[in-house]
Amino acid sequence: MSFFRKDTPPVEDLANLKATDARTGDVISISGAGENFKDLDFTADRTTRYQAGARRWFEVAGAYRERRVSLRMSGDEEVAVHLHADPRQVSLEDLGLAEEDLAEMDQRQNTADSFQFDNKTWLYRLSREVQALRDDQAQPTGYYYWEFQEQDGKALIAIRKPEGEPFTVTLYDGIPAGDVTIYRPAGR
Repeated sequence: MSFFRKDTPPVEDLANLKATDARTGDVISISGAGENFKDLDFTADRTTRYQAGARRWFEVAGAYRERRVSLRMSGDEEVAVHLHADPRQVSLEDLGLAEEDLAEMDQRQNTADSFQFDNKTWLYRLSREVQALRDDQAQPTGYYYWEFQEQDGKALIAIRKPEGEPFTVTLYDGIPAGDVTIYRPAGR
């Protein structure tokens, strides 16, 4: 009789989705991260997967109050969750850095390198070529990437430099994974 039985995939537990389960189409709610400490809710309209050497992470992004926000997940055993919701447009000059500073840090690859921004010390973590694949694109894109972590904190600053384009700076706050709730429409 097993000849006629169809194997069915396991049923996904939609009541217990974790941040790392997030994907395009999901509604994401982050406790207390919105305006006036309300929940920040957005529908993920795209997912991007990144690879920098052996490091991998992914982001889901969507609109929140007339601006783009993104939720970043990295790590295999210990998951780190970061939220980009800061409405400020930050430039290299705002960070007190120049292209030459980034080039020197890249050459040294020294995790003791740092700079001051927003009354915090930011420590160099890595710089390298990154491949990014969005779920709505057929081919990955590449750019150069620098990452800095807040000293004694969980916040990140990511700097991207696509060839022939200007630098972009993204500020991320480290948040507890338990503050993230994923709602998935049935049948997806």
